[in-house]
Amino acid sequence: MTRKIRYGGDYNPEQWPQEVWDEDHRLFTRAGIDTLTVGVFTWSLTQPAPDTYDFTVLDRILDRAATEGRRVCLATGTAALPPWLAKRHPEVNRTDFEGRRHRYGQRHDFCPSSPAYREHAIALASRLAERYAHHPALLAWHINNEYGGACYCERCAEAFRQWLRDRHGTLDALNDAWCTTFWSHRYTDWDQIEPPNALTEHWRGPDHTAFQGTTLDYFRFTTDALLGCFLAEKEAIRAHDPDTPVTTNFMGLFRPLDYHRWAPHLDFASWDNYPPLDAPPTRPALAHDLMRGLKDGAPFWLMEQTPSTTACRDVNPLRRPGELRLATFQAIAHGADAALYFQMRASRGACEKYHGAVIGHAGRDDTRVFREVAALGRELEALGDRTLGARTPARTALLFDWDSWWALEISDGPSRLVKYPDVVHAYYRAAREAGADVDVIPQSADLTPYDVVLAPALHMVKGDLAARLEAVAARGGTVLATFLSGRVDEHDRAFLTDVPGPLAPLMGIRVDEWDARPPEFTQTVPELGTEARLVFEIVRPRGAGPVATYGTDFYAGTPAVTRNPVGDHDGEAWYVATALDRPGVDEIVRRILARHDLLGPYAGHPAVETATRVAPDGTRLLFLLNHAPEPARLTAHATATDLLTGKRLDQGEPLVLDPWGVAILQQIRRPRPSGTPDLRKK
Repeated sequence: MTRKIRYGGDYNPEQWPQEVWDEDHRLFTRAGIDTLTVGVFTWSLTQPAPDTYDFTVLDRILDRAATEGRRVCLATGTAALPPWLAKRHPEVNRTDFEGRRHRYGQRHDFCPSSPAYREHAIALASRLAERYAHHPALLAWHINNEYGGACYCERCAEAFRQWLRDRHGTLDALNDAWCTTFWSHRYTDWDQIEPPNALTEHWRGPDHTAFQGTTLDYFRFTTDALLGCFLAEKEAIRAHDPDTPVTTNFMGLFRPLDYHRWAPHLDFASWDNYPPLDAPPTRPALAHDLMRGLKDGAPFWLMEQTPSTTACRDVNPLRRPGELRLATFQAIAHGADAALYFQMRASRGACEKYHGAVIGHAGRDDTRVFREVAALGRELEALGDRTLGARTPARTALLFDWDSWWALEISDGPSRLVKYPDVVHAYYRAAREAGADVDVIPQSADLTPYDVVLAPALHMVKGDLAARLEAVAARGGTVLATFLSGRVDEHDRAFLTDVPGPLAPLMGIRVDEWDARPPEFTQTVPELGTEARLVFEIVRPRGAGPVATYGTDFYAGTPAVTRNPVGDHDGEAWYVATALDRPGVDEIVRRILARHDLLGPYAGHPAVETATRVAPDGTRLLFLLNHAPEPARLTAHATATDLLTGKRLDQGEPLVLDPWGVAILQQIRRPRPSGTPDLRKK
């Protein structure tokens, strides 16, 4: 098979008789489908009783795939419990935030601390790996599915206490980290500690907690507990199959789990893309770049997307003609080496019977959706391996931090209306729409490749991050931070210094007070011709100069945006002390990018998304994606060939993108005169 982007998706033939399988594979061939994710929810089928395994159906599924020349991403099936396991071991069922032990039903309802769950999940993974490790259809292992959720049972309480012993070492250290002298909460025995649920520290839901340090640690514990389940299954697989790559499907900007803690344990990242209904195109782009950043810029898999519509929301709009193609190429533009769907054939019953599918209930190949899927399959076949393994040469980084997300949104004050993903997205969107490629990276990442580092709402500052940000500015780069940054340490304790804590020297400011107002209240920022809302920090410059000021209230004339010169190489540190509106954020970010010559050639076309990938052989590919329902009229910025049409474009030649249109421009290198050194960046 020609090397190309993997194309296919979730396939559940166990729901159908043999004659349907025959028709499915005929249609898969017509659509260019080469990869199937199978076995995601087959636990009760492959293990119908505690001591009984039956691989008859899975054997047929994999054998048929191999016969048809297709490869399989084989799931362990451990996301949905078989009924017998929940009946025999009731403790495998999760206890919810209100303290109620669940009964059998739904999916993703297992307790990660349950010995019975782990024992049976490990055994199943081991049996699968032993049987299929050398199967010709096997391409990758898919452990569980969309991990998430927390359990508050007594087993998790005891596991939490052990996790705390490992993390803090002593009760004195824990009491200090959690500030337990507040409200007489000082612990004198580990057994006194309870998970933070509706019966303990919370009274209005998981985000309304009296002791943020406790809740923050429980979020971290839950991440690690579920990661432990993943690692146990991966170890069982590795005992029989040391080579086949292993992954699990993430969910983008998914608040409950810190995916950075998972990243080192994945062989490749993968995720399921179901953006909110009203999401601008930069929202899934942000998630794509976050997933790419999990593995230091390595390509990821788009494990799921709908070919047409979802079914789980109150309102489930249909993708318009061309939107599927655009969304798929957007994923590829940001680093995807696979584009897979949920689902291949529509389920006949249960909650996903109306979820979009490549093949509908009638099994037709003349529907609009099938025709679009097949046409895209032909394009990917023609594209071949030109984008495989390609990386993004970004010089702009955006710091994304789950600890900051959690700590900011569980804090009392200054405003519960400030949502971390919204603040992050505002700055990401401004950079992307200005034409900059952006790496979305954790606090711990190496910052030396970047000229610009954006750190919006970086509420928690950990380790030596402040010093590394200072180094970026000292060598001539630019660092941007915003309101509510630099407030707390890794235990969610306020820094005993001027706000923004460790970032204050770099920013050249001091913040003594902050105002919060309801969303309908806006504050003018005259110099930018924009407005601000939600939070208004009152800044005292300590070396920084004002860029823009507040226009009203008692703090009128004080800085809303500052810029601090840093070092001997014209470095800068910008601080935005309030939630600027979109034009305000755009203006600030574009000024910064322009200073480093990072504005893209199509920055004047906000509906046209650009992204660059560099193939392993050094070939630069520029993706152009038109997110508007009308044509985009551009000019070729360099001589290039459009890989999707084969058309050559000379520099300065008109370039028209259709509504929802895509172009992939491979720049044509002009031959160098003999003896001229090659000075291209490696």
